[in-house]
Amino acid sequence: MSTAALATAPHTVHLDIHPIGGRIGAEIRDVKLSADLDPDTIDAIQAALLQYKVIFFRQQQHLDDQQQETFATLLGEPVAHPTVPVVDGTHYVLELDGAQGQRASSWHTDVTFVDAYPKASVLRSVVAPASGGDTVWANTASAYAGLPPALQELADQLWAVHSNDYDYSVIRPDVSADKLERYRKVFTSTVYETEHPVVRVHPLSGERALQLGHFVKRIKGYSTSDSAHLFSLLQSHVTRLENTVRWRWQAGDVAIWDNRATQHYAVDDYGTQDRVVRRVTLAGEVPVGVDGQLSRTIRKG
Repeated sequence: MSTAALATAPHTVHLDIHPIGGRIGAEIRDVKLSADLDPDTIDAIQAALLQYKVIFFRQQQHLDDQQQETFATLLGEPVAHPTVPVVDGTHYVLELDGAQGQRASSWHTDVTFVDAYPKASVLRSVVAPASGGDTVWANTASAYAGLPPALQELADQLWAVHSNDYDYSVIRPDVSADKLERYRKVFTSTVYETEHPVVRVHPLSGERALQLGHFVKRIKGYSTSDSAHLFSLLQSHVTRLENTVRWRWQAGDVAIWDNRATQHYAVDDYGTQDRVVRRVTLAGEVPVGVDGQLSRTIRKG
């Protein structure tokens, strides 16, 4: 189905959808995710994703790595991470293991340091801690919509440089410095810098969304101090509690989110408990700003 049709077409399959937050997030019940789902169900899932930005499915323990990959192909074209190796025996599955220092405990949109970063992610919980380890998502479209008009006008004109060479020095008392350094070296084995508009236009909904997160290195055209203030001001609107939803993981859960209209944060409060998730990302488009300009990569190497 075309992108325009997806946003407007009626759907013959009616999913059992339970909204969680007022502005983002819904649980979908009584769906067994697999490569055998019919096209109408997939269209309904895509429509729910467009509306709720992140959708959750409990009790998907039947999925293994290969089944997660094949299911993801129904939603788009899977792509591997540009620097981090995939799980052995897979083409696209990325593992995040808290015991190895892979704790995404800062607000970000996945892989914005490249130009055509993923449009969506499919995340499966393999091992969930007994307490802690939740993930929080924020709706970057409602964040933009809630800005005062003068701030919207300013944000529409801004561009930011995103890079995977960012500050890894966040104190993580439960992870060794050696593990953090090994992961940093892998993550930055190729350094990218990309210029994105701070406001991107969603290719399906037409919504404007703030495009920020921890990969932002600086706001173009501003001093270091002014850039930091501008980033903090706009980012604070993204992470207002009204724009967020929080998910308590159980092993076998699957979350799918629109990476073009969200940020997320993996809460690092589970200490030395095991927490393992595996992710497949789907190829995205080069973002378009309010003025029609496209994002552009300025460094790769």
